[in-house]
Amino acid sequence: MDWLYILMPISGVTIFWPGLIILGVGVGIIGGFFGMGGAWMVTPGLNILGFPMAFAIGTDIAHMAGKSLISTMRHGKFGNVDYTLGLIMLVGTIVGFEVGAQMIMWLERLGNVEIVVRYLYLVLLALIAWMVFADVAKKKKKEREALARGEEVDHLATGIEWHKTLHKIKIAPMVHFKTAGITCTAWLPIIISFLTGWIAGILGIGGGLIRMPALIYFIGCPTHVAVGTDLFEVMISGLYGAFTYTMKGRTELMAAVIMLVGAAVGAQVGTVATKYIKGYGIRIAFGIAVIGCGLSIVLKLLAKHFPVYKTLCDNTATTLILGLVFCMSAYIFVKMVQGAKAEVAAKKRQA
Repeated sequence: MDWLYILMPISGVTIFWPGLIILGVGVGIIGGFFGMGGAWMVTPGLNILGFPMAFAIGTDIAHMAGKSLISTMRHGKFGNVDYTLGLIMLVGTIVGFEVGAQMIMWLERLGNVEIVVRYLYLVLLALIAWMVFADVAKKKKKEREALARGEEVDHLATGIEWHKTLHKIKIAPMVHFKTAGITCTAWLPIIISFLTGWIAGILGIGGGLIRMPALIYFIGCPTHVAVGTDLFEVMISGLYGAFTYTMKGRTELMAAVIMLVGAAVGAQVGTVATKYIKGYGIRIAFGIAVIGCGLSIVLKLLAKHFPVYKTLCDNTATTLILGLVFCMSAYIFVKMVQGAKAEVAAKKRQA
């Protein structure tokens, strides 16, 4: 079975190459659907497959930049991208990303990068999962209360509405974002993008894992616009991140190319799927994916603390992360096909 493994020339590790293809295709679908590069799955996935964490980060960012470009072009055709908002957020993202990347190099010199990144991932994933499902629970509660009062359910209502409080901040300059349909101080997206960029630089992600929820809950974007705008931001920050990590010698280009071939196809599927699955359907699927990713990281940490179970934990973590990518991709693909069939049938009836 040696033919299933390939030596990576820069990092010097031997990798199970079918795993790279599964990650590429699956995360292409998931990234195009959720509006992010998918690094929240790929970085731990590459680490689980055998890459040192610093190489996992740099390689994922390189693959993510090309895939996000394809997804952004598709979302732009659907009118899901607020380019003004994305460009304003770019200011904070680049500064924050560089600060985070420098911190990773410092942690690598200290020899603490693996454990720090994994624990930070866990904390972040737990907070995001709580935020998503708390939002869903509050929305369902509002719907039940509306039905109890005999009122019509507002399908545009949201659960968590932190953005309404933040929109009360009136610090010049005030900006209206036409596609997103919101007006707020320009400092709000700049500050949020700096914080998300900083965390992204540390975790080796394009920032979509945190920026997509931030666009929804702190800035107030509709879900489908948050997806498209975030991909636009991921594309630009990913290109910058790929450059800075390559200059630091932490990018395995062969692995990035292998994954990008599959991701280019998958991104088309995920992007089109957002046409048929909107709003809370996207949020719930996102929350489930976050929980699964967190469990895989817990298993890797258990392997470190309990060496006797290392093989079992490592194999289970690999199966979980690849299985999660496959199941989420299959779900999105099936929903896209069902939606497309329904749309074609409706057009035939109208004709």
